Amino acid sequence: MDTLLLSFLPSGSEWIIIALVILLLFGGKKIPELMKGLGKGAKSFKDGVNEAKEEINKAKDQLNDTSNNEK
Repeated sequence: MDTLLLSFLPSGSEWIIIALVILLLFGGKKIPELMKGLGKGAKSFKDGVNEAKEEINKAKDQLNDTSNNEK
């Protein structure tokens, strides 16, 4: 299963072709803006995941405290 998943990932030369296509589509001036937007999106996603984890942990702690107080 892992080998099948890895077979779909691009190799070294394919990454170069992908980079050239992106350069042709967006141009040299737009790429920094595109990367900045991707970075902001990734940071926002990571912050959201961390916030969700904190809320889950708080709820779990509250349940544990409630169950310990009932004993």
